[in-house]
Amino acid sequence: MFPARDRLSRWRWLFALLLLVPYRTFALDIAPPEQHLSAGLKAFQQGALEEAVVNWTDAVRSAESAGKPAEQITALEYLAQAYTSLGRYSQAIQTLDAALSIAQKSPDAVQVTALLAALGNAYIAVGPPETAENYLQQSLGLARLDKDAGRTAAVLNDLGNLYAGQRKYAEAIAAYRESAALAQRAGLRVLAARGLGNAAGALRQNGMPKEADAALQAALAEVREALPSSEAVFTWIQIALAFRDLRSRLAGAGDRLLRQASDALYQAGAMAEQIGDARGASYAWGHLGALYEDERRYAEALRLTRQAIFAAQTVNAPESMYRWQWQAARLLKHVATIDDAIAAYRRAVHTLQSIRREITTVYGAPVSSFRDTVGRVYFELVDLLLQRTDSVQDRDRVTAYLVEARDTIELFKAAELRDYFRDECVDTALSKMTRLDAVSPTAAVIYPILLPDRTELLLSLPTGLKRVSVPVTAEALTRVVRQFRLALEKRTTWDFLPQARQLYRWLIAPLEPDLASLGIDTLVFVPDGPLRTIPMAALHDGKRFLVERFALGITPGLNLTDPRPIDRERLKVLALGVTEPVQGFPSLPNVAVELEALRTLFGSTTLLNDAFRVPALEQALKQEPFTVVHIASHGEFGSDIKNTFLLTFDDKLTMDRLDQLVGLLKFRQEPLELLTLSACDTAAGDDRAALGLAGVAIKAGARSALASLWAINDEVSSQLVAEFYRELKDPSVSRGAALQRAQMKVLSNPRYDHPGFWSPFLLINNWL
Repeated sequence: MFPARDRLSRWRWLFALLLLVPYRTFALDIAPPEQHLSAGLKAFQQGALEEAVVNWTDAVRSAESAGKPAEQITALEYLAQAYTSLGRYSQAIQTLDAALSIAQKSPDAVQVTALLAALGNAYIAVGPPETAENYLQQSLGLARLDKDAGRTAAVLNDLGNLYAGQRKYAEAIAAYRESAALAQRAGLRVLAARGLGNAAGALRQNGMPKEADAALQAALAEVREALPSSEAVFTWIQIALAFRDLRSRLAGAGDRLLRQASDALYQAGAMAEQIGDARGASYAWGHLGALYEDERRYAEALRLTRQAIFAAQTVNAPESMYRWQWQAARLLKHVATIDDAIAAYRRAVHTLQSIRREITTVYGAPVSSFRDTVGRVYFELVDLLLQRTDSVQDRDRVTAYLVEARDTIELFKAAELRDYFRDECVDTALSKMTRLDAVSPTAAVIYPILLPDRTELLLSLPTGLKRVSVPVTAEALTRVVRQFRLALEKRTTWDFLPQARQLYRWLIAPLEPDLASLGIDTLVFVPDGPLRTIPMAALHDGKRFLVERFALGITPGLNLTDPRPIDRERLKVLALGVTEPVQGFPSLPNVAVELEALRTLFGSTTLLNDAFRVPALEQALKQEPFTVVHIASHGEFGSDIKNTFLLTFDDKLTMDRLDQLVGLLKFRQEPLELLTLSACDTAAGDDRAALGLAGVAIKAGARSALASLWAINDEVSSQLVAEFYRELKDPSVSRGAALQRAQMKVLSNPRYDHPGFWSPFLLINNWL
């Protein structure tokens, strides 16, 4: 038998869509007469979703041209369902909005009910949940009014999905149970099974495993009586995964539950092949292979996984295929050579790159990051590439593996940044990319890669790429990083020193011979994970801080946006700030001193307090070709871009709004050189919030940014920033060196020598 082991934390993101996928039965709708509609429906039922999209898009156009609104609505609804199944929820919402606008002009209330429910479902995936509930409740009210048991049951199932995603398990259970009861009375076997299966998941999460088991047995009884269909296939899969996940919660029933999970996946695969549903077959055989992987029956698991890959290939299903390519790569590590495994990982990463935007939007699940969902694919490939260099003697081949490892992490970091900002801002930056390690002969790029059993340092030097392996696990390093960050913010003690020295020994000491021999004066870090939350300037060798030896910079990726030194002759500064207590934030009295220093140095245009409002900022950016925008006001970077903002006098300036405003400067001959945010704050231990801070220059279309990891005494902040700008006036001083000198000046003051005062300021992206 398979071993009792809960894989939920590992696989949850892979099949949350299957567990909570909204119930729809096309058999309940009247089949449209047009050829495109019929062809699309046939493709959809076979799992060929892209083909269905093409056909239904043609059907929409055809119906519109023919002046047939009812058929246009049907085509739009079908098209939205295809987009939803592909994870393209934003496109689904646009499509459904168009359909609803047409349907509301017709007397067909049934269509309006269905479209409202579909919109509610799409908003379950993308949020906000209040919008999803509003649409679903409207739909539920209409369905109840019409006494339509089938539609009422379907909408209740959807509401249960919404509540479960919000961890409102009692409400979810009630909705699922009512849905299942209505579906049973209406003879809708698959919908009844889906409701019972979903109820089982909510019961398990609510600490009621025995009740969950009973619900699954009832679901199994329903689906066994259902006619073969794609809906039935995915319901079998849903039930199988629920049996598997229940094993860790129900003592003594592990073997029985695993047998039932395996049998249900086999039934799903057999049914999918019977009706020609290749996508369903892919999921069934893939998940069955995962069960065998847990059993360490690797050869059998690999056979099933290859079946899953083949099925996904036949219908061009990349969102399924990368999962099984990844699974095959893991299995090949056990049954074949490292080169076979590397090749499989490469295929998985290649497939992922084509669907990266859809991966982290998971129906019915809490918002998750790209790192949490699929980051392991990239890091596992990098791990193998670095291991491979140990067995290669040829220098050129070693370099090739190291470059591929670095480039693979680059793909991940770019995708991670896109995911945080929820747009393709990174692509604009990459279209003008210049390698960091090709810019300066006296700069070294340090690229830490945190792996489960060790930390790898890739060092880009003027002489080439070098690898250093440090025997410290990601877990151990993260623990010290967290302690270091918390200690740094306690400016009354020097308790941070043990961690500062330990991190120096791990991250800098192994590189010192190379740095010294090549006369390196600038270190640029490409920090990963927890390392984004700390200032490298505060690392300590036992005698000096790192900033006393090197100018420092960070970047979220190895590629810069059009890097070049600032043209001091053309500096034109827009200075913005708030000194007064507004919107619940305390006053920043020294901001006035800070902005006055800028006016004295550069003759800057200043918008202070009541003058610093979004319309005034927009007007200023339209009128003048500023090269520096300096914002001295409270700012917060959260793990979600929605919780990231800068404070204006009367409002909160979101990153999207900042992008729109500063974007006015993006496409002129000289883009924004520097964006300074002098009172930012990111929560300790929040890697994702620090990612947002690290990516702010790219988001704003600036060549570089100066920002702080946490808010500090505004008197010190004003002194440091003013000194940075004074140094920057000298054409022989780089941005990195200007910050270094400013930080060392503050450090030289005994009142402020604690790094909690001067180290949180980071120079992001271009240090030249």
